[in-house]
Amino acid sequence: MRIIEMKKHISYLCLSLTALLATPHVYAQTDSLDIKIGQMILIGFPKADVDSEVLREIRQGKVGSILIFEKNIPQKNSFNALKKITWTYQQAAPIPLFITIDQEGGKVNRLKDKYGFPKSITAADMAKAKNLDSVRFYSESTASTLAGLGINVNFAPVVDLASNPTNPIIAKHGRAFSANEDTVAWMAKEVIKMHRKYGVLTSLKHFPGHGSSKDDTHLGMADVTNTWNEKELKPYKVLIDSGYVDAVMTSHIVNRNLDKNGFPGTLSTDVLTGLLRSQYHFKGVIFTDDMQMQAITKHYGFEQAIKMAILGGVDIMTFSNNIAGSDQRTVDKVHTIIRGMVERGEIPRQRIDESFRRIMTLKKRLSLNTMAANNQQQLDKLNAELAKSQDALRLKTQELEQAQAALQKATQESQHKQSEEQSSKKKKKKRKADR
Repeated sequence: MRIIEMKKHISYLCLSLTALLATPHVYAQTDSLDIKIGQMILIGFPKADVDSEVLREIRQGKVGSILIFEKNIPQKNSFNALKKITWTYQQAAPIPLFITIDQEGGKVNRLKDKYGFPKSITAADMAKAKNLDSVRFYSESTASTLAGLGINVNFAPVVDLASNPTNPIIAKHGRAFSANEDTVAWMAKEVIKMHRKYGVLTSLKHFPGHGSSKDDTHLGMADVTNTWNEKELKPYKVLIDSGYVDAVMTSHIVNRNLDKNGFPGTLSTDVLTGLLRSQYHFKGVIFTDDMQMQAITKHYGFEQAIKMAILGGVDIMTFSNNIAGSDQRTVDKVHTIIRGMVERGEIPRQRIDESFRRIMTLKKRLSLNTMAANNQQQLDKLNAELAKSQDALRLKTQELEQAQAALQKATQESQHKQSEEQSSKKKKKKRKADR
């Protein structure tokens, strides 16, 4: 009966979301192109509180995703205060938001234990056990925390290989599980499974491989043409083929083995459309790494980078406004640039529609995942209660059996005693008669 009710509830959720997308109030303040462009924009917000400007942009449908950094974590009563922030933003959105975070653990860890959140460790530390125990434990801890906070996308796991031990942004900080591609895929799959258990989406990163780099793309261009190895692609291929990839985050790495023009992965049609879409048949959402990293801003103009990313195959562009030395990028400015390019024919309207469909497909699935996770948690709770009841029943049954055995023994002893007494009386009577 519960299974039938769950199916009905999921069907109702799908219909509700479909109706939401067709409801006129979504387009009350802007037209459908602006709504679609808004779904392609992910932004950071400036403080550990609800920002009125960001709230306005969300209400108008100009922002489809937000990103949480440590600066957004309230110092006191952190869990409840952050949950209130995410709830406020989510309630304001005409289309459900992706509320995202980089919560890998270890160095890349926004939800630190000093704020009262569970302790986390690096991917490299998790891998030291040579089994899945640590990966499973810490990933479940992270996923359950994110779900409780209303954060529905984690930009993890990292599936870069620790192929360069001196890599200043990956191996140096323990962000990779291993230098072995099979181990990385094996452990990353477990991270994803634990997140799905709680209805949280994940995004593999950094495609097509950042592990062999010698430079940090936050600070400038990194070229891996001479250090990259094709095995760095294997975790993506394995996880895509097995259905464990919700989304992929690009890297700003130059790799002339994959793009002869030397365009960074984020801006490369060859890498994103040619390799990830066409060869690997990935149909999900592609996020960019931060478009304000200096690997992009130092070498490409703002408008040029946006145009190349969209034409290359990106679905959601990240503007964190959190990179030191980078210019602030307002939502209105990004909107104006993209809309102008569409109206001038520089970016086909069809290209915007493709990204919108992929984003909405993932958001629908997110709603289903969340409902399924909630139902699973309820089912787990019921199973735990049932197991507890069964244990109690088993104990009572044992006590009853023991009582019955004691009663049976006492009855037998009583009967034996009575039999002996009767026998004794007969003997006495016989002796009297013999006299």
